[in-house]
Amino acid sequence: MARGFNKVVIMGNLARDPEIRYTASKQAVAKLTVAVGRQYKGKSGEVVDQTDFIPVVVWGSDAENCERYLRKGRPVLVEGRLQVRSYETKEGEKRYVTEVVAQGVVFLGGRRDDEAAPAPVSRANGQMASLRDEKAFEEFPMDISEVESGEDDADIPF
Repeated sequence: MARGFNKVVIMGNLARDPEIRYTASKQAVAKLTVAVGRQYKGKSGEVVDQTDFIPVVVWGSDAENCERYLRKGRPVLVEGRLQVRSYETKEGEKRYVTEVVAQGVVFLGGRRDDEAAPAPVSRANGQMASLRDEKAFEEFPMDISEVESGEDDADIPF
């Protein structure tokens, strides 16, 4: 059997506060719901906004950090794998759940005053900006056509 590839990257806002529980072996597991918006053109040419609510499972210390620092509405980037599992209800019906099992969660956006200072964010032009600098995110997501190309690329050592 050929080896497969299962990688998911989503970026959106939390639809609700994280729910954390602990397994019998005292391992933390948090459930998140990430709201990811998208647009497409409908049959008559109108722009339609749609939001997908994606369930995410986070394990271990990452789960505890999510519970500690994340709240509804907070922007996050989740990297992980897609998982489909099944279970039986009390009535004996078989149910299937599709979810993202997180391998990493990046907390995006500004910080609250009671949180630690944010890490700097690299802008497209190479300057550094604080996460509190709203102008740093005006260009995000950036259109690749806006990236300047030129002789400066020759200085890159790789």
